[in-house]
Formats: sequence, C-alpha cells, structure tokens
Amino acid sequence: MRAIRFDGRAPLLDLACPEPLPKPGEALIRPARVGIGAPDRAVIAGAVGFTGILGHEFVGVVERVHGAPGKDDQKKWEGKRIVGGVHIVCGRCDLCRGGLSTHCQARAVLGLHLRDGCLAERFTLPVANLVEVPRGVDDDAAVFAQPLAAVLHAAHMIRIEGKPYVTILGDGPLGLLAAQVMTRLNASVRVLGKHAEKYTLCEKWGIKHRHIDECGRRQDQDIVVDCTGAPPGLELAMQMVRPRGKIIVMTAPAPVPMAGMRALPSTIDLSPMVVNELEVIGARCGSLADAVGALARREVDVLSLISRRFKLADGVRALGAAAEAGVLRVVVEV
Repeated sequence: MRAIRFDGRAPLLDLACPEPLPKPGEALIRPARVGIGAPDRAVIAGAVGFTGILGHEFVGVVERVHGAPGKDDQKKWEGKRIVGGVHIVCGRCDLCRGGLSTHCQARAVLGLHLRDGCLAERFTLPVANLVEVPRGVDDDAAVFAQPLAAVLHAAHMIRIEGKPYVTILGDGPLGLLAAQVMTRLNASVRVLGKHAEKYTLCEKWGIKHRHIDECGRRQDQDIVVDCTGAPPGLELAMQMVRPRGKIIVMTAPAPVPMAGMRALPSTIDLSPMVVNELEVIGARCGSLADAVGALARREVDVLSLISRRFKLADGVRALGAAAEAGVLRVVVEV
C-alpha cells in the first residue's frame, strides 16, 4: 500500500506500507480526497510531535467493517461514502460520558497524535466517527467538512444580536469559511488579511476586506475571530474588540514557527483582557453532520478555496505546495 509518511525529519512516499487492519467496531476506508491543512504543515515543521502517516481531512468510501460484538448493524456502513471525525476516544471517561468526547484525555487524533492518518490508499476509523455524505455533495465539497464544522461550531458559541460588527483575522481557508458563515448570521463582516489575490473571493461573496496593516485599533468591533494561528493575531484582536466584546480563537498558536513564518514572541500582553473585560473563546472541531448539511444546502462556497490538486504519488509535493504563498487548500486525489 502507498502512503505519505512523516519520519520525524521529512515527509516521504512509502510504497510498501502495511495494509491497516480494522479492529472490532472499526471501518476500513478508501479515501477519495484528502485535504492538506495547517495542522499537517505543523507536523512537518516540528510544531506537533507526531510521526506516522499524515492526513486528517478526507472523504472516502467504507470498504469493510469489522463489527463489534452485538452490533451487527455496523455492517450497514459498507459501501457508504463518508467523512469522519478525527478523534479516537475511550468512550468511558467522565469527559466522554459527559458529551465532551473530543476532549477525552486518552484520545488519539487521526494523522496528528498516536494514530496513522488518511493520506494513504487505505486507513481505519471507528464506525462511531462516520457521517454519511449525500449524493448532492460531491467529493471536492465533502473534503471541507471538518474545517466547516469547526467554523459552524464557533458560530454556535456566540450570540448574534442586531447586526454586530465582526472582524475575521486571517485570509486562509478557515478565515474565508468563517467570513461566509458569519455573514449569513446577519452580521457586518470584514476580512483582514495579507494576500491581495484572495480579496477577489471576498468580492465574489460580497464581503468587505482590507489589508491587515491598514485597519485601525479603535476597539469598536463586537466580535473578532482570530484565524491567524499566531500570538500577534490575539494581540491585534484585543486591540480591536470593544469592551466586553468577544474574541474567538480558532487556531492555536504553534510553539515552533512554520516555514515562512517569523519567530513567535514568547509572551502576550493579556492586560487588555482584564481591563476591557473581554470574553475569549477557544473553538475547534464541531459537528460533521451540521457541516455536511450546510454543504448539501450550498450555504457556503468551498470549491473556490481549492488552489491545487495532486495525486497520492505526488503527496510530498502537495505538502510543499500547501505552504506556498497564495495557496488556499491543496487537495490530494487518491
């Protein structure tokens, strides 16, 4: 089996990777599309301590299910086109039983922590993680289910009243998805980024945009969504949001700078958080079923975010291309 593996030094194409064997309650999945995102790049940059098969955003087909004892209905997934949650959890701890399984302290994470990923010809995932993709959602759209789920989750964590002023920091895929979702919530949205070539998408969607260095710091925004993944983004958000406003942080700052990023400061001045009584909310993951539903209703434009395509044999080049300036999302066709 072919797979793209990270050995702790560099990604490589493994032409003789062992075929994965599903455990009871798991499905063997053949991916059709795999998205390359910032977390994958963070692994290669050394910001995430992981070695193994890369990849966590996918849409694929279930080839076989190893049913758990007493759960014969799990076989119904065979032949289904699906997306899947990335967290493999214990299901027994207080967090899992309390509805917070994505915070399970014993969790593994597909392609990121203690679990080989989906950038391969086959991989496995618990049946409990699967969400079926309807016929009206093609593979190119479905591969965006995970980042869209995170954005929808962030939107659910805040209350939109009146027509609030919302600033999105960052013009990557997450920021552009957040801008579309927040606009649908009757908010006045603007995107602040650094890449002029991405402004055409904002114009296409009727969303205001400016270069991040041209904006003021007047503390007049009701909500700021930080999708930059860097401490300066949080500092800028605190300078923009009004007293008792909300900041949503959607990308954790990496402890090690990725290629092309300057070294990150070791400290952040959090005094504005106290002085201005700010509410800071971290948001990640979300309901894949909600995301698939939004894609089926065509509530967001995800196809415009695909910049480049590669085959699995060129997966190493795909990972490099994902770090190039102006590139939004790279998709690998398996």
